[in-house]
Amino acid sequence: MRMTEQELQKQKDREEDLQRLRGFRPVDDTFMRVLFRDNLPLAEYVLRVITGKQDLRLTKEETQKDLVRLVGARGLCLDVHGVDNENRQYDLEVQRADAGARPERARYHAGALDVENLDAGQEFEELPTSYIIFITENDIWGAGKAIYPINRINEVTGEAFDDRQHILYVNASYKGNDPIGELMHDFLCSDPDDMKTELMAERARYLKSNPEGVKEMCKAMEDLREESIQRGIDQTRIESIKTIMKKLKYTAQQAMEFLEIPVADQSKYAAKL
Repeated sequence: MRMTEQELQKQKDREEDLQRLRGFRPVDDTFMRVLFRDNLPLAEYVLRVITGKQDLRLTKEETQKDLVRLVGARGLCLDVHGVDNENRQYDLEVQRADAGARPERARYHAGALDVENLDAGQEFEELPTSYIIFITENDIWGAGKAIYPINRINEVTGEAFDDRQHILYVNASYKGNDPIGELMHDFLCSDPDDMKTELMAERARYLKSNPEGVKEMCKAMEDLREESIQRGIDQTRIESIKTIMKKLKYTAQQAMEFLEIPVADQSKYAAKL
């Protein structure tokens, strides 16, 4: 029986996904998020090595945490978000492209995390200590260091401006013979058998070799593909709404009705105009 065009495309997508999976490394965003999903021990270990806090104990860890508390503001989806037993907040991000780790992005992540963690009626002093951590594939600061801590100072007195907000850039190309060097080796490694961190090797091996793990990764790649298609549809609709509003002098509501956009979706598009 001949396969339909849709079935052939699905088979092709799966074959391509399996090929991509073999080459995935922890520094690759798609793999990293599944690698750390529901994996508090691995997240805890990575944060201990990066921050140097050997007594760090995570009480909560989640991947792809959405931060969208301000209406109309640009939302954020954190790669890995962790909270330790002293309520210190950790945002762990992987960035392969140098442009993705610009200072302005770190600033926005830090601000969004602060807004997420201070409710009405609370004092500013109740803001938790936060760590925004970017693991970059390249040494974007060019000094050959493993970690670049970014903290504010009082430029007149030279004293630390202790707002308890920390930004760390971690250089994945660092090759030192120390725990951070071994960890960065693993972030750029595609073969679990060559990894030095057992917690990471075990999880990577499961996702690349175990049938259930492979299924989990293929589902993640399929979901990303569908999300990408939906983003394209959304962008096309937004541009169509704007065009109708401009040419026919319609309100956003009238334009969406003209385009027969379902009522349930209208608020989503209105917020993006």
